[in-house]
Amino acid sequence: MPAKRLPIACALVLSLPSPPVHAVVPEAAADARARATEQQMTDAERFSLVWGLMPMGFDGKRDPRVPPDAVPSAGYVPGVPRLGVPALRETDGSLGVTNPSGFRPGDTATALPAGLALGATFHPALAHEAGALVGREARARGFNVLLGGGVNLARDPRNGRNFEYYSEDPLLSAAMGSEAIRGTQAEGVISTIKHYSLNDNESNRHQLDAIIDPAAHRESDLLAFQLAIERSGPGAVMAAYNQVNGVYACGNAYLLNGVLKGAWGYPGWVMSDWGAVHDWTYALAGLDQESGAQLDAKIWFDQPLRAAYAAGRLPKSRLSDMVRRILRSIYAIGLDQPRPAPAIAPERHHATALEVARQGIVLLKNQGALPLANGKQRIAVIGGQAHLGVLSGGGSSLVTPPGGFAAVVPIGGEGNMAALRNQYFVPSSPLTELRKLLPDASIRYDAGAFPAEAAALARRSDVAIVFAIRHESEEFDSPDMSLPFGQAALIEAVARANPNTLVVLETGNPVEMPWRGQVKAILEAWFPGEAGGQAIAEVLTGRVNPSGRLPMTFPVDQAQLPRPRLPGLGTPYGAPVTVRYQEGAEVGYRWYTLTGATPLFPFGHGLSYTSFAYRDFTVSAGEALSASFTVQNVGPRAGADVPQVYLTAAPEGKRARLLGFERVELRPGEARRVTVPLDPRLLARFDSKAGRWRLAKGTYRLALGKNATELVQAAHLTMDSRLFGH
Repeated sequence: MPAKRLPIACALVLSLPSPPVHAVVPEAAADARARATEQQMTDAERFSLVWGLMPMGFDGKRDPRVPPDAVPSAGYVPGVPRLGVPALRETDGSLGVTNPSGFRPGDTATALPAGLALGATFHPALAHEAGALVGREARARGFNVLLGGGVNLARDPRNGRNFEYYSEDPLLSAAMGSEAIRGTQAEGVISTIKHYSLNDNESNRHQLDAIIDPAAHRESDLLAFQLAIERSGPGAVMAAYNQVNGVYACGNAYLLNGVLKGAWGYPGWVMSDWGAVHDWTYALAGLDQESGAQLDAKIWFDQPLRAAYAAGRLPKSRLSDMVRRILRSIYAIGLDQPRPAPAIAPERHHATALEVARQGIVLLKNQGALPLANGKQRIAVIGGQAHLGVLSGGGSSLVTPPGGFAAVVPIGGEGNMAALRNQYFVPSSPLTELRKLLPDASIRYDAGAFPAEAAALARRSDVAIVFAIRHESEEFDSPDMSLPFGQAALIEAVARANPNTLVVLETGNPVEMPWRGQVKAILEAWFPGEAGGQAIAEVLTGRVNPSGRLPMTFPVDQAQLPRPRLPGLGTPYGAPVTVRYQEGAEVGYRWYTLTGATPLFPFGHGLSYTSFAYRDFTVSAGEALSASFTVQNVGPRAGADVPQVYLTAAPEGKRARLLGFERVELRPGEARRVTVPLDPRLLARFDSKAGRWRLAKGTYRLALGKNATELVQAAHLTMDSRLFGH
């Protein structure tokens, strides 16, 4: 049934959403305390807060400037004991509390699934719990700053760090990232939001220059940051390694002073990424703190900044502002307040990791092959080290799971992180879990090293399940979208031998699937964390009804990408690389709408073992915009659906924007009326000359859909021209 058309005269006040932000004390009180404390400081105390070190050994020696009580971790900034200012004890924590290089012997933590897996849940409340989990585990170890909150958009499916992020869409990334930040800060731990901005490719990231139209930047990556900051109030923003339009992000006055602190009024502090500062003048451009200073050519915010201050080149007001911003976040989140160490319930945290994995798995294809039924059947499990565990992403987000890794396979390469470029397998074996859930089946395993051998086992089996993996890591992009180590040939050989072949992907990105038509089912499990094997087995056997939806578009091949050839491919490590984001704001599914290309699997796609129907789609405007619809489970079993609302056309022409979504759990036959708010910035364009958002006069077409391309109902909204916001 088509939705009713609603011509609405837009003589309305467009109020921007401002969800509550966690704070131990009111913002005004935090500001006042920060001013009062800073005024009592000596200059030496002020300078001690604006740079930090990595409290771990370099060349086998501990930095003598780091006090003995600093736990080995990513970062440490001394406090000011006489004024009650605590030291900042920082840990990486995108996917759990890390233990870099094992400097804390025996210290393991809950290993959560990849950020893309969490993004695939489309479930902000689950992101909040995941963020709270990491916050609790961080505080239990004495850390009070979590270097998490990665909301960079997944612009390129070859980016080695996409697995840490949430999606290709600003709204989804902000919705998930903000709740994770809120969860962490509710536990009394400051969370960063990172990497500001356009850290969307890893190859030669220290020399990379990201070129983008400023208005398009505001409508895409910066909008993700803006929405997330408004909703969560992170204590710190971490600036990126790369340049943006020719200026390094950590010293980019337009981004830091102009947009972040100026237009958005951000009150917290800006820290650098580790090894990303190149001059003391970054302080004038808006950087408040130099992080991991041993990795820079010199500690710019120590003696060079002091010399500039003495010479009058760094105003005292700027130094005071840098310090006050840091103090403000300390007080707003309550780092100075004594709190008992939280009691950690490992079973509860493991259950959260399991639930993220369950909800994040995406069933891409199913031709009646799933779910698997228990019974006297022969099942071949092939490849992917499925007898050992599940794959994890590499780099600074790597979490050592309880019990340690099942296996570590060195890969190697060039660069600062080459020694850490390994395949890490978390000990949650899909093979073991399948045997538990299918006790009557005969399940045999083949490593997949030789396609002929795997095909022989598949030929003797009723069902063949191929586990295919692709390692992804910080500082390394993949050269293309293929599965490495000949796994495509393995899948094709198995599929020729057995028509009932299923594929389970453990990847940190979309991959090409030339074998897609030869297999009966495809499951994207991402890097599923410490309970990943169990979650995969539960979905395969129907113990869990799949509900994940793609947070990234899966292209047919890289010819469909804005940059078919990976920028910088083949250039030496450390060579300058320029990435021109000519797609501008048209990232992911927006690009496919613009070009008319049909992807392999669209953004928002995901299948279920039941069916859902939508009806009565309407849009309304009053003090705010919203869309309402009814969703009903019309299938045979309980399940969760994710209806999605899109902008499909604006007065100036066709345009795709995700406007809202809701994860809805329904029993068979159950229906629910859902209303989702619509942020007018997602309908508007950013006017760089005016420095504000502009709604054009005319008709806007909205649609309700199952994904970005399967749109089932439409509605119209008529708006007057309007400038608003910043």
